[in-house]
Amino acid sequence: MTTTLAFVCVQNAGRSQMATAFAERERDRRDLEYDILTGGTHPADSVHEEVVDAMREVGIDLADRTPCAVTDEELARADAVATMGCSTLTLPDGVESHDWALDDPDGKSPEEVAAIRDEIERRVTRLFDSLD
Repeated sequence: MTTTLAFVCVQNAGRSQMATAFAERERDRRDLEYDILTGGTHPADSVHEEVVDAMREVGIDLADRTPCAVTDEELARADAVATMGCSTLTLPDGVESHDWALDDPDGKSPEEVAAIRDEIERRVTRLFDSLD
């Protein structure tokens, strides 16, 4: 059975996009059969430009990503869901939940966005370590 991880925030335009990209990279590095899901409760029109720039600095291109909605049904099928400190989601029993209290990178300086990005990368790596 495939493990499903979900990364969710309100707009799906910053933190959850970064977390998803790091999770995809980590999954590939570890050669795991994980499904990675991302979405927002009220998706924005595009990924924040400062997030695209910050991820480009670490060799990840988010320019072609588009924020999307996530459904309760999709989240209920996930094995673990990480929210970015902005969620009011109620998850069913059996879904491992992580609420990562992270600042919103929207409108922040490049240095602030880089610090948020680096913290997200650390948390994604720890999540994979805990599931391994």
